[in-house]
Amino acid sequence: MSQEQDFQEIEEEYEAEENAKHDMRMRRMGEMPVGRLILTMSWPAMIAMLIQAFYNIVDSFFVSMISEQALAAVTYVFPIQMLLISIAIGTGVGINSLISRRLGAKLYEEADMAANHGYRLSFFNWMFFALIGIFLTSPFMNLMSDTPFIVESGSSYMRIITIGSLFCIVQMTSEKILQATGNMIVPMICGIIGGVSNIILDPLFIFGIGPFPELGVAGAGVATIGGQFLSMCVGQIVLFKGKHAVKVRLWGWKFQGRIVRDIYAVGAPAILMQSIASIMQFGMNIILGTLTETAVAVMGVYGRLQSFIFMPVFGLNQGVLPIMGFNYGARNRKRLMETYKKGLMIACIIMAIGLVAFQLFPRELMAVFNSQNSQEMYDIGIPALRYISLCFLPAAFGIMSSSIFQATAHGFLSLWGSLLRQLVGILPLAWILAAVGGVDLVWFSFPLAELIGTVYFAAALKHLYRTEIRRLDILEENAF
Repeated sequence: MSQEQDFQEIEEEYEAEENAKHDMRMRRMGEMPVGRLILTMSWPAMIAMLIQAFYNIVDSFFVSMISEQALAAVTYVFPIQMLLISIAIGTGVGINSLISRRLGAKLYEEADMAANHGYRLSFFNWMFFALIGIFLTSPFMNLMSDTPFIVESGSSYMRIITIGSLFCIVQMTSEKILQATGNMIVPMICGIIGGVSNIILDPLFIFGIGPFPELGVAGAGVATIGGQFLSMCVGQIVLFKGKHAVKVRLWGWKFQGRIVRDIYAVGAPAILMQSIASIMQFGMNIILGTLTETAVAVMGVYGRLQSFIFMPVFGLNQGVLPIMGFNYGARNRKRLMETYKKGLMIACIIMAIGLVAFQLFPRELMAVFNSQNSQEMYDIGIPALRYISLCFLPAAFGIMSSSIFQATAHGFLSLWGSLLRQLVGILPLAWILAAVGGVDLVWFSFPLAELIGTVYFAAALKHLYRTEIRRLDILEENAF
C-alpha cells in the first residue's frame, strides 16, 4: 500500500470520527431532555455574562472614585457603547439563528457559508464605529453636556471605546458562531478572560499604579479594550484551530446577497431592537440632564446594577436560541415550545431574585458607587432602584418571547415589541412624568412601559403559534 493510500485512509478515518462527533452534538440538540439541555447550553453563557456584568460594575466603581462627574461622563457615552454592542450582537443573533436552522435542516454547506459571511461582516461593522470615534466624538459630548470636565473625559473615553471596538465586535461574532454549533464553553472562557483582565487593568490605568500612566476616565476605556483584545485572541485560536460543526474561511468564497439577507432578516430587527435601548438611554440622559446631572449618574448606576440581573437572562437566551432554532428547523413543535416554557420559568426566577434585592437593599447597592457619600445620590437613587425594578418580571416574558421570534425567523416581531416599550413607552412617559412630578416620578416610566410590552408580546406570541408553530408537526408528517 502506497504512502498516498495510507494518508487517504487516515484522513477518511479522521473525517468519519469528526462526523460522528458532529452527529452526536446534533442528536443532543434534538433528543436530550429539554431542561437538562437548556442548563447544559446556557450555564457557560450565563457565567460569562455575569463576569461581564461584574466587570461593568467594577469599571463604574473605580470611575466613581474619581468623582460623580466622572461617572456622569461615562454614562453619557453609554448609549454609544450600547449601539456598538447592538450591532455586534444583532448581527451575531442573525448568524446564530441562520446557522442553527441550517444545521437542524442538515444543510451543512449553507451553515458554513453563514459563518463565513458573518465573520467578514464583523469587520465592516467595526469600520463604522471607527469613523464615529474619529469624527463625531467631540460633537456628541458637546451636545450632551456643557461641563468642561465631563466633555473632555467623556470624549477621551468614547474615542478609545469606538476606535478599539474591533476586538469586541470580532469576538462577539465568533462567540455566536460557536454557540450556534452547541459550543458554549469557549465563549464562557473568553468572557472570563476578558472580564478578569478588565478588572485587573482598571485600577492600573485609571489611577496610574506602578509603571502604568494615570489616565483617569480614559483609563477605564483602555482597560476595557485591553480585556476585549485578550478575549478575542483566545476566541480566534479556538475558532480557526478547533474542530466544529461549521468551518470558517476568510478567503476563497464570494459574498452572496441571499445569505446576507438571511442573516439580517433576523439580525436587522435584533440590531434595531438593541439600538432602541441605545436611543432610549440617549433620550433618558437628556431628560434627566435637564433635572440634575446627579440623576444621570444614578441612571448610570442603575444600568450597571441591572446588568447583573439581566445579563444571566441574556446568557440563558443565548442557550435557548440555538435549541429553538434547531428544533424549528427540524419541525419539532413539542421541543420548541418546551424549550420556550422552561426558559421562561428560569428567566422569571432570576428576575424575581433581582426584584427582591432591589426592593430590600437599594441603599447598599447605591453605596457601591457613592464613594463621595453624596446624600443627593441616595435621595434620588434609592427610590429609583425600587421603582424601576418593578419592570423585571414582565421583562423576563418579553426577553424570552423575543427569543422564540428570532429562532423562528420572525425577528421583526421582537422589533415591534421593543419599539412599543422603549420609544412609544418609556421616553414619552418619562418626559410626561418628569414634567408632572420631576425626578421622583420619572422612574415609573420603566414598569409602565414594560406592562404595555407584555400585552403586545402575549398577542404576538399567540398569533405566531396559531399561524405557524402549531402546524410544524403537520408539515413534518406531510414531508414524509
